[in-house]
Order: sequence, then structure tokens, then C-alpha cells
Amino acid sequence: MSTSEEVYAASALDPVETQRLVTENVADTSVFDQSIADRARAIIARYPQARSALLPMLHLVQSVEGYVSQAGITFCADQLDLTNAEVSAVATFYTMYKRRPCGEHLVSVCTNTLCAALGGDAIYAKLKDHLGVGHEETAGEPGTPGSITLEHAECLAACDLGPVLQVNYEYFDNQTPDGALDLVKSLQAGEKPQPTRGAPLTDFRQAELQLAGFFEGRDADLDGPSAAPETVRGAKIAAERGWTAPAMPDNAEFPPLPEKK
Repeated sequence: MSTSEEVYAASALDPVETQRLVTENVADTSVFDQSIADRARAIIARYPQARSALLPMLHLVQSVEGYVSQAGITFCADQLDLTNAEVSAVATFYTMYKRRPCGEHLVSVCTNTLCAALGGDAIYAKLKDHLGVGHEETAGEPGTPGSITLEHAECLAACDLGPVLQVNYEYFDNQTPDGALDLVKSLQAGEKPQPTRGAPLTDFRQAELQLAGFFEGRDADLDGPSAAPETVRGAKIAAERGWTAPAMPDNAEFPPLPEKK
């Protein structure tokens, strides 16, 4: 019987038993200390409506525990005056919010169509065999040095550089199975190889803190190059040759909107 079923059954019989079950299943949010609460309030202050702060606040929660726990959901709900169900609906919708503790590093291998055809499936199979884990599973004790969480990802928006993978959401482009294996072995050995582009590599929890908007003295990470030469090649050629798209005329007619039924 699930917790909710237990509570429902008890409520029909004994109010004291109902209260006991509810009390015992209240998540302990003490891991989120005053400094985290202060950061949560700083996130809320960025938005005209408090509930709009939920996405970065979930990243804040992950920076503390390495995943979105039930305690993390309760913490967010309390801070934003939402129900646990409302927070859970968001946390379970987006794949960036993990429901199991992650390793020191999160390795995401693109296995969508183009990357898969170029070798993404082979890369994922190679890493899966080396680590002895599957999708969203962790090799090593979660959060400890050298631990790796592996996942296959749907389109990392780098088709011109496939096959690609990410480590803590930083790009490693034009990968091969052997190159990806060497990368993961380096991570397990405590090294932090330089991504192809973007910010210098950190760990998963630090990356989550940055996604929440806190850089902890790492503001220079924002200066990392985000676009590869291949990505902007077309724009560069157009600029060199003076090519531009025709301007939209001021009196452009738009097609009529379909009638609502």
C-alpha cells in the first residue's frame, strides 16, 4: 500500500493515525540551510510573480543534493507557496531535473537521429559497457569524486558537430567511441578536460548552482566561446559577400487567421 493509500485508509478510521502517517512522511528540509533559503529568496526577487522562480530554484535544490529529492520539492513548495503536486509536475516534466542522485559528473550522449547515425549509438554503447551502467544510472557512489552518471540525450542542438556529448552540460564535439572513452576515464581519474567550447569544466553540482544564477567567483565562465566555427560559417560567408535577406515591406499582408470553431 502506498503512503497516500495508507493515509486515506487511516482517515476513515482514526484521525490520530492519519496525523501520525502524515507527520512521519513529511520531508526533512533541514539540508537546505539559511544560506540556501537566502539564495531562494534572491531567485524569487528576480521575478514579478514568485512561482516564476520555480525552474531556477529546482536547479538550486540540485546544487545541494545532486538531484531533486522529496525534501527539495517540499522546500520549493514552501518558498513559493505552491503545493508539492505543482512542484512535482514541473520536476518530472523536464529531463534536466533528476530524481535520483547524480555522480560528480553527468555525461549526456546525444543519440538522436543524426548523431546516432554518425556514431552516437556506438559512443553510448562503449561508455555503457565501460561504466557498467545504463540510462540515468551512476557508476560509483553518487556525488563522490570520479563518479559518473550516464544518460542518452535527445538532441543537444549541435548537429553540425555530431556526434556530440556533454559533461555537466558543456560540449565535447566531434566525438568518437575511443575519444569519449578516454574522456570518461579522465573524469574518473579526477581530471577536468577542457570542453570544445563553453565554460571550463566543473562538477555537476557547481553547474547546477550556475544554472540557478550563482557563479561563486566564476563569472569568467560566461566568457567561454559558445559558437563553433562550423556553426557560424554560413553567416560569415554571407557577411564577406554582402549577402542579406530582403527586408520585409512595411505594407506586408499576412494570411488571415483561421476561424475558431
